[in-house]
Amino acid sequence: MIYICIPTYNAAVTVGLVLWKVRQVFSVFPREYHLLVADDGSTDATPEVLEPYQRALPMSLIRKERPVGYAASVEALLRDALTRSDRPRRDFAITIHANFSVSPSALPDLVRAMESGADLVVAEALEGERSLARRLVRRSAPWLLRPGLNLPGIRDLLSGVCAVRLATLRSWLHDSEQSLLESRGPSAWAELVARTAAVSRQISVVTIPPEQKRVESVDGSALRLALELFRWGRRLKIPAPAAEVRRAS
Repeated sequence: MIYICIPTYNAAVTVGLVLWKVRQVFSVFPREYHLLVADDGSTDATPEVLEPYQRALPMSLIRKERPVGYAASVEALLRDALTRSDRPRRDFAITIHANFSVSPSALPDLVRAMESGADLVVAEALEGERSLARRLVRRSAPWLLRPGLNLPGIRDLLSGVCAVRLATLRSWLHDSEQSLLESRGPSAWAELVARTAAVSRQISVVTIPPEQKRVESVDGSALRLALELFRWGRRLKIPAPAAEVRRAS
């Protein structure tokens, strides 16, 4: 089973399109999948948009009355996937966005890499960032996040799109008494990769070409993002992965 994990907050305009695109992808790329959506206390029409999709698609919804943030939403989705799976060595979860910053058309690339034996697959989408300043910050993220995060071979730590085998995820959660994610905001995207990479035996990277995506830049200034990454890079202490990063062909 593939669990597609989608955290959403006030994404009424795009979340329905994302869900339907996922359905289209798996119609031509048949795999068993289940959508897990976390609505983080949306105040727009997101709940109304999601309601009919629950009837039309294999989908489960986690609804928070008050926002808890991206990191907590992603962790809730991943823990839910773990609870549902009876074959964690086979099953895996994929995180994607509800705003089409990365199109679901990239999903087959991640699935193929997982089926080739990877425990973690990271999607790189650097060329899709419209803002030059933010693109420079994203390229500098591996440096800004040191020494707390050290992931040689992964150039884009902020795409927010990755696939992780549930047995690998369970290994981290079993060993950790604290939350999976400590950081907030875009730093949580990098932290999720680092936490799971530390316990992965095989790590792959797939590059998503620009024509596969419809891009919407994340709100916020490049300077604020750089400062956030710099701060969390000194607060977090995550072991570097022992596995070598492979680039999917």
